[in-house]
Amino acid sequence: MLADLARQLEKLDADGLTRRPPTLQAPCGPVATIDGRTLISFASNDYLGLANDPAVIDAAIDGARHWGVGAGASALVSGHFAPHAELERRLAEFVGYPRALFFSTGYLANIGIVPTLVGRGDAVFADRLNHASLIDAVQLSRADSHRYPHGDLAALERLLVSRPARRRLILTDAVFSMDGDVAPLPELLDLAERYDAWLVIDDAHGFGVLGHQGRGSLDHCCLKKSPRIVYMGTLGKAAGVSGAFVAAEATVIDWLLQRARSHIFTTASPPLLANALLAALDLIAEGESRRMHLAGLRAQLRSGLADTRWRLLPSPTAIQPVLVGDNHEVVAVAAALAERGLWVPAIRPPTVPAGQARLRVSLSAAHATAHVSQLVDALRALD
Repeated sequence: MLADLARQLEKLDADGLTRRPPTLQAPCGPVATIDGRTLISFASNDYLGLANDPAVIDAAIDGARHWGVGAGASALVSGHFAPHAELERRLAEFVGYPRALFFSTGYLANIGIVPTLVGRGDAVFADRLNHASLIDAVQLSRADSHRYPHGDLAALERLLVSRPARRRLILTDAVFSMDGDVAPLPELLDLAERYDAWLVIDDAHGFGVLGHQGRGSLDHCCLKKSPRIVYMGTLGKAAGVSGAFVAAEATVIDWLLQRARSHIFTTASPPLLANALLAALDLIAEGESRRMHLAGLRAQLRSGLADTRWRLLPSPTAIQPVLVGDNHEVVAVAAALAERGLWVPAIRPPTVPAGQARLRVSLSAAHATAHVSQLVDALRALD
């Protein structure tokens, strides 16, 4: 058995797919220290620069002093504390839904939502580029799975017409994590209403960044509130801390509370993190200057590479993928950037489709224009 694993590892290495996580020796921020080397980091999803914000840190410290460092048990046994309840109330109010439920991670939220809403005899219609947690959620649900080409509304409608089921669910990222584009949410809601389906939206990369006051992709797309929508936002990216939440109608949240296994059967997140998240939520609401700076960095990067061979995918978000194609080449380019003091992750299959390996440039409001200038200059030198 060990020999078989060793052969499979050798195959991954030969295909340029071996992954080795670096060990960071400095806090999350625009500058990272790895093996004693200082690198400008374009690898983090800390879009607003809140992971190391003093106000959020102070709130975490206050939370630890008051509530300790552990929750003790699952939320339904003895792990639901006052900061958790207040965070759920504030999050629901912020995104405009009656109720919200806090999860320890976005992955746990997604694998809780889908199997709780659909099961055997039901059907899920999922965008082909959905995050892995959504793919796993469908498999766990045991519902019939139907994947449509990325953003192809006509193909989705044909599937909805031809695949009747007891209950149906349309499943999509709001901002796609490796392409940075935004799903056609109004059109997806129209299809959900016409074909009597749930619309589950994973806004991991839109919450805090898009929409008025960072209220997320629903606000960005001017999407009307609908009882069909189940909205998931993560709190370890733009919010800078950890966790996730689901917002929906009260009946949906009550049902998730009773049946979502990834909420029921896991130890609750420490209340100190909820305390920190309450501070982060205030900073998100007040963070228009951060979002404007982030938009300026995005424009700077795109204009700086406009006349080069580097193909930037059409993304209006903080995620700016540079398509390279070949697995070995993208690793070599990432290594060349590291030699120039820049950390830009090389993303390869199965995270992205075969032949679409890329550099994933992740911008943060904590970056200075000089950081982006250094990246542009390095890529132009490698052109």
